[in-house]
Amino acid sequence: MATKRVGKRTTLTPRATISDYDEVLSGVVELLEQARRTAARSVNAIMTATYWEIGQCIVEFEQGGEERAGYGEQLLERLAEDLTKRFGRGFSRQNLQQMRQFYSAWPPDRIRQTLSGEFEEVQIRQHPSATFDLAEITRRFPLSWSHYVKLLAVRDAKVREFYEAEALRGGWTVRQLDRQIGSQFYQRTLLSRNKAAMLTKGAQPRPEDAITPEEEIKDPLVLEFLNLKDEYSESELEDALIRHLETFILELGNDFTFVGRQKRLRLDDEWYRVDLVFYHRRLRCLVILDLQLDKLTHADVGQMPLYCNYARAHWTLPDENPPVGLILCTGKGAALARYALEGLPNKIMATEYLTALPPHELLEAELERTRRILSSRDAMRSPKKTAARKRRT
Repeated sequence: MATKRVGKRTTLTPRATISDYDEVLSGVVELLEQARRTAARSVNAIMTATYWEIGQCIVEFEQGGEERAGYGEQLLERLAEDLTKRFGRGFSRQNLQQMRQFYSAWPPDRIRQTLSGEFEEVQIRQHPSATFDLAEITRRFPLSWSHYVKLLAVRDAKVREFYEAEALRGGWTVRQLDRQIGSQFYQRTLLSRNKAAMLTKGAQPRPEDAITPEEEIKDPLVLEFLNLKDEYSESELEDALIRHLETFILELGNDFTFVGRQKRLRLDDEWYRVDLVFYHRRLRCLVILDLQLDKLTHADVGQMPLYCNYARAHWTLPDENPPVGLILCTGKGAALARYALEGLPNKIMATEYLTALPPHELLEAELERTRRILSSRDAMRSPKKTAARKRRT
């Protein structure tokens, strides 16, 4: 059998040859990537419509009288607690506030105006607070929820509508939308003499704007909606180092207890992952560990106080001490360990922390030893993998 292209699909015909395999593989890869993108977009569409309806429920409750309006913030807190217990991540107070803001920024009259040209009759469901069914709302919001989160950061409604329209017209990824908003594309277009050329140029994506099907599937917002875990590392060496360091630190004594690995946090609209989080029983504080596989930079050092401040605000209990950060770096031929103590209230507490925590030298020696062992194992494994591939071929 041989292969031939039919539309976007690859089909098989008689008289197959080995040289046709690449074309078959290419066709299958294309199908799988399209399927993944379609699945991610379907989930995103349902998620966006659902979040709009949740925002509607919150707003309508708050508009039910002065007593309810005053209860608004307490409503978000209580909903966040109850929904998180029942459905897992994705329903923090901040997320619910975004849903409320989303409904307010895209009110029902805008949906009705958009859908009027598509539907002769709008179906009204039995639920008293609903105006449209889920399918109709998904048609109104063709962009992903991540897009609308970025658009909500634009306060001016006219500017927001401009970016929404351009994102739809140009098929912008969320990265391209974020870049255009950050570079004030609207203001630059407004001041440009040749606006048509400006809009055409702005629609051109850059290589860094591309998003792979895997990234669409693993979007933290999508994973939260589906209540799936997102615990993975970008390299085998990093993952092995993190797992070994976790075991090593727990073996240092009874003071450390494990809290989480690859723990996610959100600062503004950006997602970050903290490699390891421990709790120190004697210090009564969280210890945030961040591993770098390259030379330590000022950006790495400056990022740790952000992690500690977030942990103090969201992960620390009222009777616990402020968290401390531990930055571990393993560059070429050198290892470095550094504690970030800037957030502690006084120097006495900082001294107490340094006395109770493992010394830098011990961590650096273990980090360098582990890195050498893992690197040598990887080097020994590579020729075996190559030989195995040769035997299979």
